[in-house]
Amino acid sequence: MKYLSTRGGMAPQPFCDILLEGLAPDGGLTLPETLPTLDPATLESWRRLDYADLAARVLGLFIDDIAPDDLSRMTHAAYASDVFPRIAPVKPLRPGLALLGLSEGPTLAFKDMAMQFLGQVFEYVLARRGQTLNILGATSGDTGSAAEYALRGKRGVAVFMLSPHGRMSAFQRAQMYSLQDANIHNIAVRGVFDECQDIVKALAGDLEFKSAHRLGAVNSINWARIAAQVVYYVWGWLRASQGPGQPVSFAVPSGNFGNILAGHIAREMGVPIRRLVLATNENNVLEEFFRTGVYRPRAASQTHATSSPSMDISRASNFERFVFDLVGRDPVRVRGLMEELRATGRFDLSDLLPEFTERYGFVAGASTHADRLRTIRDIRRETGVLIDPHTADGVKVALEHLEEGVPMLVLETALPAKFAETLIEATGEAPEVPAALRDLDRLPQRVEVMDCDAGLVADYVRRHAL
Repeated sequence: MKYLSTRGGMAPQPFCDILLEGLAPDGGLTLPETLPTLDPATLESWRRLDYADLAARVLGLFIDDIAPDDLSRMTHAAYASDVFPRIAPVKPLRPGLALLGLSEGPTLAFKDMAMQFLGQVFEYVLARRGQTLNILGATSGDTGSAAEYALRGKRGVAVFMLSPHGRMSAFQRAQMYSLQDANIHNIAVRGVFDECQDIVKALAGDLEFKSAHRLGAVNSINWARIAAQVVYYVWGWLRASQGPGQPVSFAVPSGNFGNILAGHIAREMGVPIRRLVLATNENNVLEEFFRTGVYRPRAASQTHATSSPSMDISRASNFERFVFDLVGRDPVRVRGLMEELRATGRFDLSDLLPEFTERYGFVAGASTHADRLRTIRDIRRETGVLIDPHTADGVKVALEHLEEGVPMLVLETALPAKFAETLIEATGEAPEVPAALRDLDRLPQRVEVMDCDAGLVADYVRRHAL
């Protein structure tokens, strides 16, 4: 299998090459030339597989330049019981509505599901090639800690993670900044997540700098993240469906569009997904697009700080991959839309609005602070289950799109312990923190705080890169 760029300026490349590159050289995002397909018989044959074996089967459809035995070894290491004591359990909430528990890993967030595989495959490919890699990423809260926990101590890899100074929860900050591993570098930028992401894209787009310092990516601009996330859509369908072909809907709290994009890929491959329900918070750029057809990212000054901070994003870096499909996989049109976006701050695809739902299954909704507090309280009262604020956004919007006879799985985003302040406001009680993480806030923290300046970040990378 070979991969191309959404903007058409890259010769087809194998998986291991695009794994180490992150952003394509032309500024686009990589995608398979053609998607593999899953027929009903194949899906049914996978019902008895455990998660690691299922991951090896699904990822094997995207990766043909790693031997199957090696790939299986990596998925079994990534999804071992000492990493995930429970893995992707289905947690019923109401008739027809359940959570898919994706937050049982080391950092209590769904990002662990893909990052643990990335930690394995990065180390494997770099060792095979005798190379080193400097990961440059941006996080609104959960990507950073998941990447750092997956890559800490890994040979041949250093991580430079940008985060918005003062805009994450105390728990999220402690998870990241308390790591003392020599290959982990935290940089808190005086700005919002979108500005952190802009710096990452600017340095990754400087091909001379990228080559000189062997820059790679773990944000969802890296296709390997998306491929690994496709696995849990297949897993969720296998557990929620009652037989061949029964449709299942998924509700997904969305900020950077990577999580729900994996659902789009799974649906395009043939997994019987009825609806992909996109849920945003007050930063509702994506909800506005699926409602109007107009994509209109907002400036940093217009990005709200909310109680679901990992979704405080106004420019979704993965959205270009869906746009590529939406315009018939036409890289010329994608380039034109990106140029229009840079020139005017928006683009309009409202002529394709009927296809959003009819062709691709997308519906969308938004949630507010009051909505998430009410949803947390209601679910706790009805079921005894505590959910985090982002998952509450997903549940709120999912309830607006339930259909008779179609199970709805809400993708759990994180465990409540990561957002104690909001849980206390909603319920009057602090959520339980796993024993291994209870004293995080007492540990010394190591972080560089700097102004929002790509030059400052570049200088730091030059001084500390492998």
